[in-house]
Amino acid sequence: MSTQATNTSTETGLESKAQLDILGDECARTILVATSEKPRTAKELTAQTDSSSATVYRRINNLLESGLLAECIRFEEDGSHTTAYEATIERLHVQIGTDGIEVSIAGRHE
Repeated sequence: MSTQATNTSTETGLESKAQLDILGDECARTILVATSEKPRTAKELTAQTDSSSATVYRRINNLLESGLLAECIRFEEDGSHTTAYEATIERLHVQIGTDGIEVSIAGRHE
């Protein structure tokens, strides 16, 4: 699956605060890094983060709600399929100024 950088969006206010809060969590950051390489299942992410599956699912849900992660279907060689997750961002820029914090996100898409 190939992905490429697309348009850049700027978020301010509550949405950027939520994204920064999520990125403050080590497990969520590990999930984003792993899913930026290729789509990963929750089981794969649980092994990679050394966290419980409940913790990984909570972080996945937080990342999905904030738009930093997307769900996709991964087809296996045996014909079965499973839900996997893929990072939707390639780059994140945080700017702090007199008007507050501004988050700029360079997204990815197929």
